[in-house]
Amino acid sequence: MAELKVEKKTIKQLFADAGRNTCFLIPDYQRPYAWEETECSTLWNDIYSFAFPDNDYTKFNSDNLYFLGPIVTFKNNGKLEVIDGQQRIITLMLLLRALYEAYGTTSRDENSINTKRTISQCLWKTDEFDNPDTSKLRIESEVATELLKEEFTKILLTGEAPDEFKSNYAENYRFFQDKITQLLQEAPVHFPYMTARILKNCILFPIEADSMDDALRIFSTLNDRGKPLSDSDIFKAQLYKAFTDDSETQKEEFISKWKDLESTCYKIFKSGTDNPMDELFTRYMYYERAKRGVKVSTLEGLRKFYETDNYKLLRENHSQTFNNLILLAEFWNDISKQNPERFADRVLRRLFVLNYAPNSMWTYITSVYFLHNKDINNKLDDEKFYNFLNTITAFIWAFTIIRPGVNQLRTPVFNEMVNIVNNKEVTFQDFKFNTEELEQILSIYTFNHNRPVTRSMLTWYAFNDPKQELIPIETILEIEHIYAKNRQPVPANLEAIGNKSLLEKKINIRASDYRFVDKRKYYKGEVPRRPRTQIHELIELAEQDDFTESDIQARNNKIIQSFINFIINNNLAK
Repeated sequence: MAELKVEKKTIKQLFADAGRNTCFLIPDYQRPYAWEETECSTLWNDIYSFAFPDNDYTKFNSDNLYFLGPIVTFKNNGKLEVIDGQQRIITLMLLLRALYEAYGTTSRDENSINTKRTISQCLWKTDEFDNPDTSKLRIESEVATELLKEEFTKILLTGEAPDEFKSNYAENYRFFQDKITQLLQEAPVHFPYMTARILKNCILFPIEADSMDDALRIFSTLNDRGKPLSDSDIFKAQLYKAFTDDSETQKEEFISKWKDLESTCYKIFKSGTDNPMDELFTRYMYYERAKRGVKVSTLEGLRKFYETDNYKLLRENHSQTFNNLILLAEFWNDISKQNPERFADRVLRRLFVLNYAPNSMWTYITSVYFLHNKDINNKLDDEKFYNFLNTITAFIWAFTIIRPGVNQLRTPVFNEMVNIVNNKEVTFQDFKFNTEELEQILSIYTFNHNRPVTRSMLTWYAFNDPKQELIPIETILEIEHIYAKNRQPVPANLEAIGNKSLLEKKINIRASDYRFVDKRKYYKGEVPRRPRTQIHELIELAEQDDFTESDIQARNNKIIQSFINFIINNNLAK
């Protein structure tokens, strides 16, 4: 790596003293502006506490410095392209603009005039006499995946953020305006000191690299304050660089496709994950691991995996990798939409059950299966896919009951991932079950509500009924006690899985404390303004006059035996 230029700079030095035409560029491959009021409030409170120890402006030590973090840039066509620190820079610009506006309403003493001039030199480019040109900002945003970035420019140019502005830029600008107004009302003497100490005592560490490659290496090791850089942010930058090296057309296509990909991922991976794009890269990682024959259960971090050989997978194989990511996202999008044009009904029913799996391992092995077995139209053979889904359902359910914890599940599943890419059938040959032992474990297993596998087993059993129709995936299903918990007498097997079923939340709320004769009406939809349940077994049970302790035991035995048969039918029995 070439020698880096690193020195601490105050906000005034970074912006106002940077040079007449210095401009910070937020490039098009960057993520959208993400800071919200929480981060801005933390920033404001931290700076205020720093500027006014014990809430007293006279106790401030002018030698003290408040560190705001690093800024990583490199020069690109005369502009400082921001690789890391855009959240911080944008927020500081909004704060400075709010301060500038406030000086328009304060006294016109010499200190105020000089301070306002300094702020203006931070916000705008200047002429040779250091006069600001209020039409030329010191910051530009080209973020391609953001629709509201224009509001940022308008706020900096006009100092106004009308109510119709809904972006984070506008919300944060209004937040700073409110804080400044409050300060002027409650402690007006603090205001000029606050501004001066922001400009002269708040520092950043700008790191200017000689090239984008050097900047990206630094970028991969740093975090934005309050908003850690996701792994996919770094992967995006690597892909962007690779496509940029190809051609300008490829670059523009990548930006457009990334925007669509990001939008899709935020829809389909919106729950259970901190970053939807990271989830996509994780699912793809298992495919690449399998291709390399990796069976070890120890997992390296997502970033560490992709940065191998200087991000070779993202740099040298960028076109194929990016295309596979898009295809994988489209596959999971069709699963989330329960697309009947892509999947047969019986496949969709299996996928619905797997959506209630006790862990996420099924999503990884299914991703590997799809990427390896898709045909030229990116479709899967219906019969083979259906059998595959049945096999992994049976195995994951049984293995989770016998050996709780996802870590132990990795060994057999990782082994089958490698088998998939080697065109071998998924059989879990070395991990088959002794059905007598499994049946004994199931008979004494406590299927309490806190165990994810309880809901998993109930979902599987509901859809084991050939008459059970597909349910919209967004339906909220809860666990229902068929024999009511508050009913007397209380049977010894009240909490057995034989007394539990899935039931829609909107029905379950009303039916949970009723006698069975009353529950029947809810199951059958005979209560005004209440729909009938979509769980077919409950509709059949509603034809009974009662559901007793002996019914619980009979149903319990039926569920267990049905699952044992499911294991046998999928060739998972020893």
